[in-house]
Amino acid sequence: MVPLQGRNRAGSLSSKSNSSIALGTLRVLVQQHRDDAEWQLPPERELALSMGLGRRAVRRALEVLEAEGLIWRQQGKGTFIGRRPAIQPHAFGKLVERISPSEVMEARLQMEPAMARMAAFRSSSEDIAALDRLAKKIQAASDDDGWELWDSAFHRRIAECAGNGLMLALFDVVQQARQEPNWRRLRSKARTPEQRDRAYRDHEEIVQAIANRDGAAAERAMRRHLSTLNADLLSILLGSDDAEDAVEGIGPGRPEELQSHE
Repeated sequence: MVPLQGRNRAGSLSSKSNSSIALGTLRVLVQQHRDDAEWQLPPERELALSMGLGRRAVRRALEVLEAEGLIWRQQGKGTFIGRRPAIQPHAFGKLVERISPSEVMEARLQMEPAMARMAAFRSSSEDIAALDRLAKKIQAASDDDGWELWDSAFHRRIAECAGNGLMLALFDVVQQARQEPNWRRLRSKARTPEQRDRAYRDHEEIVQAIANRDGAAAERAMRRHLSTLNADLLSILLGSDDAEDAVEGIGPGRPEELQSHE
């Protein structure tokens, strides 16, 4: 007769084996959807049934992936790819509705070049490969909605690579403001074929600088990229073909010349 302790040990080994199988399967699933921040994993019950394993094994595997920062879970909403967002949208009330385009421009120019520099020193080889894929996804986007989706994912991945939770939280506030319908329409007007080609070259330069671990070059490339985008947006807001000087003149607050266009 097999001792009870031996049976428990065997059961424990089997449970660990099942958890390892679940973990390996889930890693593949996460890898397949790694660039889609909106994708949700199926519920634990469905995952367990599809793998022919118990829910406990699946739950343990999910806990490991969450600890590694590959997924995040929220009660009542589901399991998502990537790191947990640094903020929750409802925490800022109507703040984003009071943010003007000029304020968003200022904030991005202050934050994102610095985050690109930090990302050059802190990103992993997997991060760099993901940035390269995302840059190509942007270029291949066939419509404005696709461009917006992949462009936001590209810039957020750089913000994540910077490794500063507070800066990531502030980045997410700015990103939320950029999703307002008026903002999206403004960017759509500025997105010409020439602008798309230029943005793609900018993205390639940023990724290359990060891959080379050249923080100064990454910062310069990001600043140049955003300054050009800001000039394009201001040319529409101000009705001017040359808004470079206006970009340089943006200061704190809401410029009077832009208020009538908000």
